[in-house]
Amino acid sequence: MDTELVKNVVLVHGGFVDGSGWREVYRLLTDDGFRVSVVQHPTLSLAGDVAVTERVLDTLDGPAILVGHSYGGAVITEAGNHERVAGLVYIAAFAPDKGESVNTLIADPAPGAPVPPVLPPVDGFLFLDRDKFHASFAADLPVAEAEFMADSQVPWGLDALSGAIGKPAWRHKPSWYLVATDDRMIPPPAQRAMARRAGSTVTGTDAGHAVYVSRPDAVADLVRQAAADV
Repeated sequence: MDTELVKNVVLVHGGFVDGSGWREVYRLLTDDGFRVSVVQHPTLSLAGDVAVTERVLDTLDGPAILVGHSYGGAVITEAGNHERVAGLVYIAAFAPDKGESVNTLIADPAPGAPVPPVLPPVDGFLFLDRDKFHASFAADLPVAEAEFMADSQVPWGLDALSGAIGKPAWRHKPSWYLVATDDRMIPPPAQRAMARRAGSTVTGTDAGHAVYVSRPDAVADLVRQAAADV
């Protein structure tokens, strides 16, 4: 594949948030000449979120790098089978195998790992405890920014967490993984294990779970690397 042709990037957000957190990553990549699309999927079900992502991919005029943060990693693992996806980039993300879901990946936490402050489900949806959002999800962001994110949470549907992968795209397409070494939502050892299993090219940065907001430069650098190397 001619690397000069890989100029499309598609960004997929995770749970509890929407696509607006990609703003600085978007700016850095568009300044470099990439055509960047931000998927606004509703996090209601994995199948539905994959379908929304595929509709964005359908609009592109060439190959793309598909990027997912957190739960967005599960979405890109399935949506990455789309013919226009040339490579996958996981940002502190879940990378499930066939038959796995986010639920199965978090079912057996490592001893001593931080427990994300997820409140009990209400009417089939999850939220993070507002008062603990900063420490768990966005520890390296200013308090005011973390409070805004906490107060603008998107309900995360249980069907999204339980949706199982049918065909993991990382088994037949190249992938890259950015480990957030101070993550208190997905333990860094779990991130490294998923990246190793996927055969990803791995890099790390000192950041919390919201690394796509706090370190957009590190995210953009890895996307550039993927676009150049694919």
